[in-house]
Amino acid sequence: MKIVIDRAALLKPLGHVQSVVERRNTIPILSNVLLKAADGRLSLSTTDMDMDIVESVACDVSETGVVTVPAHTLYDIVRKLPEGSDVELAATGDVSRVTIRAGRSNFSLPALMPEEFPALSGDALPNSFVISAADICMLIDRTRFAISTEETRYYLNGIYLHAAEANGVKVLRAVATDGHRLARVQMPLPDGAEEMPGVIVPRKAVNEIYKLIGEVEGDVTVSLSDTKLRVAFEDTVVTTKLIDGTFPDYERVIPAGNDKMLYVDRQRFSEAVDRVATISTEKSRSVKLAVGSGNLVLSASSPDNGTAQEEVEVDYGASDLEIGFNSKYLLDITGQIEGERAVFKLADQASPTIILDQDDESALYVLMPMRV
Repeated sequence: MKIVIDRAALLKPLGHVQSVVERRNTIPILSNVLLKAADGRLSLSTTDMDMDIVESVACDVSETGVVTVPAHTLYDIVRKLPEGSDVELAATGDVSRVTIRAGRSNFSLPALMPEEFPALSGDALPNSFVISAADICMLIDRTRFAISTEETRYYLNGIYLHAAEANGVKVLRAVATDGHRLARVQMPLPDGAEEMPGVIVPRKAVNEIYKLIGEVEGDVTVSLSDTKLRVAFEDTVVTTKLIDGTFPDYERVIPAGNDKMLYVDRQRFSEAVDRVATISTEKSRSVKLAVGSGNLVLSASSPDNGTAQEEVEVDYGASDLEIGFNSKYLLDITGQIEGERAVFKLADQASPTIILDQDDESALYVLMPMRV
């Protein structure tokens, strides 16, 4: 193999694919990036056995071929080369070493046999639909904060993506929960997604897909089966295994009888919570909300830090109520609300609370209370 490529053109896809590679690997080939040169393009592939990324870029190919080299090392080399330089990659006849040349810089990296490189992509996936990059970013961004990090409940370590029905309208719904809070976001169901299975997309894949699609304008093709999901856009294909588990019946967690309606300016509320939470202990992060007619008092106390209290004007006409929440969870949820006013649907101090964006019905959040 022998190619010449502009440094910037190589650095971008290399930066994308190397992020999948774990720093510590017991299987040497998983530390490598697979480079395949043919037909005027260089294809770069990496995998951690659960997910792989394949991205291609145009280059000058003088000799076709396939090699694998250490991904992080190659990325660091290319990143440190001078801007505007042309990079030559060449493999020896037995593909045991790869040389990298740019200007007066010369590197030689060890290579492993490409036949050892595992591949996830290539299988035909029966369900496929097209969705805009902006929509899939929205679904991920507004739910991923609620993904559980508790490994024992592995079926909560991702986003549950499925087709559902809301008020007679078919929707694509993303749900995440860690047992303390729940995020449910939906959008009109794309054409072709009617028969899709409900799948749990793992946290690492969610974050990688979000990072990559954040740079994309236009449409993304999503293909999936019961065990795999593939996202294809521009010159990139991401394939991931899905979490093999059953997502809990989240509808049962969403309370139906919360009749105490609290309307509050989202920004003023968030800033007040953030200030008052300065006093709360690092472990509990608890903040108490005492709500009455037209007024909300936020308070926190701790034996070491003292007390804090702040009043916020609200629109509330039900009976007085005191309820405690984890301040970080409150801020995470209100941070997802883009409208001016947040709506809290309350029941009592021991029951879960629903939080909504008054201007956007597509998102719903549930937060469990704390004792304070």
